[in-house]
Amino acid sequence: MKKRKAKDEYIIIVGCGRLGSHIANIFSKKKKSIVVIDKKEEAFRRLGVDFSGFTIEADATEEDVLLEAKIDKADIVITVTDDDNTNIMVAQIAKKIFNVPKVIARIFDVKMKEFYEELDISILSPTILSANKFIDIVEQEAKEKL
Repeated sequence: MKKRKAKDEYIIIVGCGRLGSHIANIFSKKKKSIVVIDKKEEAFRRLGVDFSGFTIEADATEEDVLLEAKIDKADIVITVTDDDNTNIMVAQIAKKIFNVPKVIARIFDVKMKEFYEELDISILSPTILSANKFIDIVEQEAKEKL
C-alpha cells in the first residue's frame, strides 16, 4: 500500500464545538482532506468561510455514519465531542474495526486516562494539560524569585 504524503492525509473530526471547529479550520488551511461529523447542524457555523472540507450532520457512534465519512480511508480520527463515552466509543471503532493508524480522543475524566491509553488511542485531557501548565507557571515564577 502506497503511503500518502502528509498534505494528502485524510482526517475525520468528530465534534464541531469550539475545539473541533478550530482544529478543522487549521487543517483546512493546511490543505488536508477533512470530514467533520456533528449531531447539530448549527455547530458547522463555527467553521470558517474558507473551510474546504465536508460536513455530516449525524451521530458518529453509528457505523453507517462512519462509513459515509469513509472511515476505512482515514489516516487520522480525532474525537472531540463534549462526551467522553462518545469520544472513546468512536475512537475504539476507528482503531479496532477500521484500523485507522492514528486515533486521538479528548477526555475529561482523568481517572480513565490510563485505561484508554491501553487501547492504543492517544488521549488528550484538557484537565491534565491545564493543570500541568499552571504548575509549570508557578514553578517557573518560584525559580525566577531565587
